[in-house]
Amino acid sequence: MATDTHRAIEAVWRIESARLVAGLTRLVRDIGVAEELAQDALVAALEQWPADGVPRNPGAWLMTIAKRRAIDQIRRDVTFHRKIAEVGRDLAEAVPDIGVQVAEDDGIGDDLLRLVFVACHPILSAEARAALTLRLFGGLTTDEIARAFLVPEPTVAQRIVRAKKTLATARVPFEVPRGDELAARLASVLEVVYLIFNEGYSATAGDDWMRPELCADALRLGRILARLAPREPEVHGLVALMEIQASRAAARTGPTGEPILLADQNRARWDHLLIRRGLAALARAETLTTPSTQPEPTASASTRPDSTRPEPAASASTRPELAASARSEPAASASALPDSAASGSARAGGHPGPYFLQAAIAACHARARRFEGTDWVRIAELYERLAQVAPSPVVELNRAVALSMAYGPAVGLALLDQLMAFPALRNYHLLPSARGDFLAKLGRHAEARLEFERAASLTRNERERTLLLNRARASPAAEVGANEPPVEPSGHRRAPARPS
Repeated sequence: MATDTHRAIEAVWRIESARLVAGLTRLVRDIGVAEELAQDALVAALEQWPADGVPRNPGAWLMTIAKRRAIDQIRRDVTFHRKIAEVGRDLAEAVPDIGVQVAEDDGIGDDLLRLVFVACHPILSAEARAALTLRLFGGLTTDEIARAFLVPEPTVAQRIVRAKKTLATARVPFEVPRGDELAARLASVLEVVYLIFNEGYSATAGDDWMRPELCADALRLGRILARLAPREPEVHGLVALMEIQASRAAARTGPTGEPILLADQNRARWDHLLIRRGLAALARAETLTTPSTQPEPTASASTRPDSTRPEPAASASTRPELAASARSEPAASASALPDSAASGSARAGGHPGPYFLQAAIAACHARARRFEGTDWVRIAELYERLAQVAPSPVVELNRAVALSMAYGPAVGLALLDQLMAFPALRNYHLLPSARGDFLAKLGRHAEARLEFERAASLTRNERERTLLLNRARASPAAEVGANEPPVEPSGHRRAPARPS
């Protein structure tokens, strides 16, 4: 049975593990070794804290233990001793001054940012970069990452192991690149930063719906990147997106941590300073984008679902994001897409990129004083553009939510029913969640209840599961009537699903 101390250790680890690995990577120049040293410190905490109590500064305690292990390892390194002998120096003098190394600053001043650039090195595939980042920064298990990316667990395990070996073999410098190299690696770094933010905004697993410390880290890294690359519109777009999303944090959970959906949030609790910062960053991104290619202010006819039919053959190696319920936050859902989003990132004077478009969607929500005042037509149009720039079934899922709000649940349901053909979404809980919402609005409560129950069975987040089960219980327990189509074994109906 978990004790209070063990729960405290778990909480500290989720907050501090990324910083530990980042600081240790600076010392040992190897992510895999750094991760092992951090794990050693965790084991020490599990052994000592139950008897001695949780230290006043648990993060510093873990780093001290890990650094001692690092020094021991360096001293045992045969190669290191041989080099010392060759240059005729005394071992004690040659052992790295840990304090100096930790305090080392190249003007950028952030080990986490350096670790992001290492984890995003172009020698790694996009999938490996994303998996390694969620492992290092999000603290997710291999199983959790596999579920997040809709791929088998052994695939993710292999990606992570190979990525660490590749980085160690290549001896990738632990530094933030400059000049052209910075520009070349920026897109993949933006992906990773947004992955970190999204894991904080909507945790893949665990007892908490949000992990605010990850959101804060991602936002801080984004602001640093904006200073490093002030002419890159997608950097400002990402910062704008994170600022606006983060502004809702206080209103997204209730007193006991239960999720509060967008429609039910007290907008007076939104952080308007963050909103202003986000809108300013969005305006900055807009000035760096060619005026003729900026999103048009009105919805086009192509926003209608008949104009874009997703093909089920697409591979969803995307990072699924947040709730796709019509009552939730579709603007937050399009997300960093490891395969395609970065390649579509806007450069100065180019087309609007995925972060700019998502920030524009978030701005629509931020500008609405009431949920009922949300410009869903505009949001649907922006999702249409996002689907062109960064196509993925997850983007289509969120476009369906926007369409349902703009034109009615039957229109959104028509698109969702097409998405059910995507194998990658088969176990993606937000698809039945959104479908249940649409069905409930159409009065098909028995089907809605089944969809909410199915969504609850697929999520690993306890708060989200509770929310979905509550929605299932709230659905009227009507029997499937003669006027409703039959329910398939999977719980899905063959809905007529044509837009009215």
